[in-house]
Amino acid sequence: MRWPPTIAAALAAGLIAAPGLTSGAQAQTDPYPSKPVRIIVDSAPGSATDISARLMADRLTQVWGQQAIIINQPGAGGSIAILLTSDEEGDAVDGTAALVSILRARGVTIDACIVGEPTSTERFGDTIKNGRRGSLNGRLRVRGQQCHIAYPERGRNPIHDAAPAISALVVTEWDRGNEYFQPTSFQISNIQAGTGATNIIPGTLDVAFNFRFSPESTAQVLRARVREVLDRHNLQYDLEWTLIGEPFLTRRGPLVDALIASVESVAGVRPALSTSGGTSDGRFLATLAREVVEFGPLNDSIHKIDEHVRIGDLEPLSVIYERTVTSIFEAFARS
Repeated sequence: MRWPPTIAAALAAGLIAAPGLTSGAQAQTDPYPSKPVRIIVDSAPGSATDISARLMADRLTQVWGQQAIIINQPGAGGSIAILLTSDEEGDAVDGTAALVSILRARGVTIDACIVGEPTSTERFGDTIKNGRRGSLNGRLRVRGQQCHIAYPERGRNPIHDAAPAISALVVTEWDRGNEYFQPTSFQISNIQAGTGATNIIPGTLDVAFNFRFSPESTAQVLRARVREVLDRHNLQYDLEWTLIGEPFLTRRGPLVDALIASVESVAGVRPALSTSGGTSDGRFLATLAREVVEFGPLNDSIHKIDEHVRIGDLEPLSVIYERTVTSIFEAFARS
């Protein structure tokens, strides 16, 4: 037996509660709704559910001043959930990750999930994220022996010791990616040694680095390969790891096809599928949902001062989400 689809639209707070909103069009001031509203009833005309829905539609029409239209689509039942969180960029323990744990404990699954992320690059609608690389953080401390810089034979310089190993890590080819994913990349974000004194060889060197990895490499294999390089250079070190997220991919299917068609009809552009960029809440939802995609406005200001989205992009974005969800339900009703 096929169960009705459950569709989750996870709109990240960074998308709709951005520090600033710039207007590419006049902000919409009309009360909601500004046009007729369709209400899909998953039972035949004359049923108890249909009668209740029509009574409600009559009242909504009076209150809204816009017609509420009942559309009967037997078999099109299901539920829609909207999740607003803001924890994805931080420790990611109290937002989507927590909700996913609760849903899993309740035995809830999601058939299709749209994550509201600013995915567009050159123009609104040009990119859909149908997957993401994994992210693995490492913190390396190389131990040396502090001493006066004029007597290097009395100490051990961790910077000099680590330099060849760091160079080896930088030039290593970790994998070549695949048709969906870029090759795994290794990047150093911070290096710190000493206190700023110019006459002291420091006792330790701290290095923070990150892997953005494709499914061609696993976190376990990457950890082992890093240790092999460090051990080969005879370093004395401590190493800590934090797995931020595993890679995930949603191949072409009902959700991807429905979103592509909606973007084309509203934005007038055929979106490309991409797995590039950083992590998102999709990494948590992919453990629970059968299909996960990300779509949203332009991302040219992300992580910059005055991060913002265009007000003019929000209305067509809403229409795209609505058409995609409607298309999913309609496809189910036909099946």
